[in-house]
Amino acid sequence: MVESRIERHLVEGVKKLGGMCLKFTSPGTPGVPDRLIITAEGRIIFAELKTETGRLAKIQRYTIGEMQKRGADVRVVKGLDEVKQLLAEIGGGLNAV
Repeated sequence: MVESRIERHLVEGVKKLGGMCLKFTSPGTPGVPDRLIITAEGRIIFAELKTETGRLAKIQRYTIGEMQKRGADVRVVKGLDEVKQLLAEIGGGLNAV
């Protein structure tokens, strides 16, 4: 499955749960995650999306590690099954897919 389809599924699922799933870019800071999720309860999760076989670039590993060291909730989400798992976690088990 292509990454754009995985991303679309995440965006639609988060919206169904009452949250926001924003495209995240940070000019001048390479390797930031693809999406910024703000749940209906105000929880913030950064999500880097990959296909089932996709790999993080070295700069992505570094940037994600630096974010996590500072307490950020950063997830690497591989494939549709992991998107569904994240949506289930966000929704408290509600079916958003």
